[in-house]
Order: sequence, then structure tokens, then C-alpha cells
Amino acid sequence: MTMLLEFKQVSKQYGTDTRALTDVNFAVKEGEFVSIIGPSGAGKSTLLRCINRMIDASSGEIQFNGTDILASKKSELKRLRTQMGMVFQHYNLVNRLSVIENVLHGRLGYKSTLEGILGIYSKEEKHQAYTILKTLGLEDQVYKRCDQLSGGQKQRVGIARALVQNPKMLLCDEPIASLDPNASKVIMDHLRNISTTMGITVIVNLHQVDTALKYSDRILGVNKGTIVYDGKPTGINREQLAKIYGSEIHEQQGELDELDELKDLIDLKELEGSHAR
Repeated sequence: MTMLLEFKQVSKQYGTDTRALTDVNFAVKEGEFVSIIGPSGAGKSTLLRCINRMIDASSGEIQFNGTDILASKKSELKRLRTQMGMVFQHYNLVNRLSVIENVLHGRLGYKSTLEGILGIYSKEEKHQAYTILKTLGLEDQVYKRCDQLSGGQKQRVGIARALVQNPKMLLCDEPIASLDPNASKVIMDHLRNISTTMGITVIVNLHQVDTALKYSDRILGVNKGTIVYDGKPTGINREQLAKIYGSEIHEQQGELDELDELKDLIDLKELEGSHAR
């Protein structure tokens, strides 16, 4: 697989006292599903948002599809962002607008200022938005206002908005943190399917270790702004989790108790060929 994203010695400093990231190095291939785990305040969101420059890194180099993001000017950055869909924890939808209107906002990166203000979209763009919504099981909600949807439905609208950009990569910042277990499973199943069937790279921040183990090709463990684990889910054990979570490891006790069982389940699924990579 072709390398899509590469971090080289990336650091982020807030003011004079707070260092959120320190010399971060990793690379992600096209179509890979990568989960970032770690305690609160470890730098997960900062790392993710440095990719599309919602936050500017202080130093280092971030290569995306052969282009240095940190060196990109405004017009080039706008073009690059159309290739990076963003899925937010709290959805970031316009509640008074319909589902399809919110999804079509994902095309704004391709529009002139006037077209964006007037909401001018082509017939092809509207058809694409509907097709994506149907794929995500929202065909009956197309013209419903977003404030009438459940949390899981809102997050699927957010995913559709990202997909209508025709991205090479999805960046998902705690996409299931506000959802119940059933809705969380639906969202993660869709993200996994997007990676597997569409070949879109997915990078997702997660608090739930068990979810990361079930869905990821690869896991990045972050602690105090540095990557302390970079490898397959099968490489995660109690020692690695202690390294990632440090003094907060007690918060992951439930995941620790289920860790061996989950890894056995992953191995079984791989043997049965029911969880295609």
C-alpha cells in the first residue's frame, strides 16, 4: 500500500509552559484503519487536528499525499482539506437545516464564496449526497431537520458530510464518546466498512480500548504527547496498556479484564476470514 500520511518530528507548544506533542513520528498507509488511544490530556485531539491544520504544529513536518501540510499556503491548504473528511464528537451540524443540506455542506470546499453563500449544488452532488445517506441507512431521514435526529443518526450525518467530499482520509475525533453502546457499534461498523470497501484511510481517537482492539488494523498509544506504542491490536497487553495509561490505568480496568478474551475473539475472526482487512 502507498504511504498517505507521515509525521516527522512533529511538536506542538501552547504558550511557554504546555507542550502537547513532542517529536511525534509515524506513517499511515492508504486504506489503513488506525486508532489513537491514551488518557485524557495525552495529546490525541491535538495530534489529529494537526493533520488538517485545525491546529498548527509548532515544528516538524507533516506530509499528506506527497505535500508538506505545514508549508502549504491558504489556497493549497483548502485543496488538501477537501481530501480530509472530519467527523466530530459533537457532530457540528446546523440543527435547523435538513439532513441533506448538512451533508451538502461537505462540498463547500469545492465552491466559490458566492456559491457557498447561496447554497448552489449540482444535481450530481445532490444525488451523491442521497446515495451516501442511503448507504448509511438514513434514506428515510433525508429531509428531516437535524434537531429531530438521535445522536447516532446525527453522527451518521456527520460521516456522510465527510464522505461527500470524496476524501482520501477520515479524521474522527471521539466519534462515539456521546453515544450509547448500540449506536456506537453502528458508527464503528460503518467506519470499518468505509475503510475496507472504499479504501479510505480512517484515523480515529478513542477512549474505549476494547473498541480499538476490535476494529483497528493498527493502534497508536499516546501518553504525555509522545507515541509509546505503535503496532497491531494483538500486540496490546497489560504491560503496554500500563505504559500508555500510566497512573490512569485503573480507569481501563474493565478493558483489562476483557483483554485476553477480546484478543482471542479477534484471532478467531481472522482465522474464519469474517473480519476482512
